[in-house]
Amino acid sequence: MDNDTSALLRSTAAHAADYLGGIAERPVHATATRDGLLAGLGGALPEDPTPAADVIAQLVRESEPGLVAIPGPRYFGFVIGGSLPAALAADWLTSTWDQNAGIYACGPAASVVEEVAAAWLIDLFGLPEGSGVGFTTGCQMAHFTCLAAARHEVLRKAGWNVEEDGLAGAPRIGIIVSAEVHATIPTAVQYLGLGRGRLTTVDADEQGRQRLDALAARLAEAAQGPLIVCLQAGNVNTGSFDPLADAITLVRAQRPDAWIHVDGAFGMWAAASPKLRHLTAGIGGADSWATDGHKALNVPYDSGIAFVRDAGAHTRALSPQSAAYIAYSDAERDEFRWVPEYSRRARGFAAWAALRQLGRRGVAEMIERQVALAQRMAAGLVSPAAAGAGTVILNDVVFNQVLVRFGTDDRTRAVIRAVQDDGTCWLSGSTWHGMAVMRISVSNWSTTEDDIDRSLAAIIHAARSVG
Repeated sequence: MDNDTSALLRSTAAHAADYLGGIAERPVHATATRDGLLAGLGGALPEDPTPAADVIAQLVRESEPGLVAIPGPRYFGFVIGGSLPAALAADWLTSTWDQNAGIYACGPAASVVEEVAAAWLIDLFGLPEGSGVGFTTGCQMAHFTCLAAARHEVLRKAGWNVEEDGLAGAPRIGIIVSAEVHATIPTAVQYLGLGRGRLTTVDADEQGRQRLDALAARLAEAAQGPLIVCLQAGNVNTGSFDPLADAITLVRAQRPDAWIHVDGAFGMWAAASPKLRHLTAGIGGADSWATDGHKALNVPYDSGIAFVRDAGAHTRALSPQSAAYIAYSDAERDEFRWVPEYSRRARGFAAWAALRQLGRRGVAEMIERQVALAQRMAAGLVSPAAAGAGTVILNDVVFNQVLVRFGTDDRTRAVIRAVQDDGTCWLSGSTWHGMAVMRISVSNWSTTEDDIDRSLAAIIHAARSVG
């Protein structure tokens, strides 16, 4: 490496350190407008080369006003976590090492670190030993991966080879989901050619949990033949959990041929905590599970994770057509067999680093802290100190989600905008049972009680200001 490259990397690391060093005190929202960003970053492609140091200096200078402080301790939007120090550093190294995590031959360390992290995660979640694991871009593609395995297996049982013969003429697959299903499940169904219009929904209770009586009715109504049932560990609005153990038992009794998939995008991490594990009781009885490391585990993007009990079904569904020029491995892990990609980033390094930094106890403590802080936020919003704010908490805060309403739809949306504009913290709006709500997601490893209290003060002030 030449001196210029070495100097560039060191100065870039200094920029990164400065950004993170000040992130707790900068406004959480972006301060730049689209026009301002275009003025600083746009224009015609230059005709001549630009020194790399100048390129990075411009990128830093012009981009920073347009950055949202997502890695910071008072970002509470969209169930997005930050990045643990070891995971962030490992992610830098991932780009530096530039391994193609498609096959073992392109990077043995990338393959082995995925193998190790996969085994750790299976153990942490209490999933069946030997389950297949794939590291995807996010939970959307984790669902795609799991449901591809489901599609393969339920059609195989019906005597159909979907990988060879496609879907034209195939037996119809029934798909049962909650009325509170996250959008990524129907999207995965769409991508897989199964049709969003074929979803059958199960009524949910006031907290967003599937009702067992409604599930039983849907199972009884479902036609015989291929069937996939989707359950949820962590409702995206309330954080509530379907009654997983009872639901899985019910499905196995009524439709033993069905494939059960669990959307555990963030709630699945409750299984890593002895104090919270009751929320996911019975989860190991499903056939596939999808989660996302950038949420509760605080791994940088990309970090979706797909688990499939039947590793054979997993690889048969995902393994693509062989290419003559590729050196495949029989003994080692070729990563492309577990995800819908050949060439890809070596995602396992950051996941391995996060798990290694925390250990089993550290993961549990981090998840428990997120829940405790969410409960502190909820309690503070209805405490005597919040008098006059007109706050109502709509959910039982069993995990890291808090749903808040301020009287009417218009007032609730106005309070959300005021909080976002203030910059102390950032949180998002949502719609819950036809009502506009404020949704607070506590997902960052670095959030403290002081951050919650500062955010509470900002939210209460905004609510009183709106009137």
